[in-house]
Amino acid sequence: MRLSLKNFGLLEGLVIFSIIYVVGMLLWTVSTRPEVEAKANLVKENHKKVVDFINNEVNLCSSADENSVTVWGDPCNGEWIAEKVVNYINNNLKIKNPFSEDAKVKTDPDPRIKAEGKAGQSTEMGVVFVMSSNFLPDPGSEWIVGTCFKSPCVAAGNNELTSIYR
Repeated sequence: MRLSLKNFGLLEGLVIFSIIYVVGMLLWTVSTRPEVEAKANLVKENHKKVVDFINNEVNLCSSADENSVTVWGDPCNGEWIAEKVVNYINNNLKIKNPFSEDAKVKTDPDPRIKAEGKAGQSTEMGVVFVMSSNFLPDPGSEWIVGTCFKSPCVAAGNNELTSIYR
């Protein structure tokens, strides 16, 4: 059986190249998927740590006496300063961002935009954003915590947003 390359032209070469490219990309995707999932799971765990930490303080303060103080130093029955909370979290919760060394937990006026990455907005993958406005002592006050763990952030299921209430 002889292989004849006489009728092998540009179109045939392009088809063979395309097949090799597609198979290569599939193999690359399969080989990197576990690493991508591990990074996403770490960011989800970070988000959960921050939300659980703040919720625990809300619960502790709601059952404590009037003179009680949070672990970061704000009075339980007063306004909680966002920067103090974030500094405490960064110094004590050992949050690690798998996408960047310098960014762990930050404040932002609207964590929804940072987590979802609206059109024209840049997102910082793996950063947990806490609302920068202070957490008011009024019942029903809301704080939002958000993060993006997979690109594109705007796609459903690629970000986490959680509301915390007092």
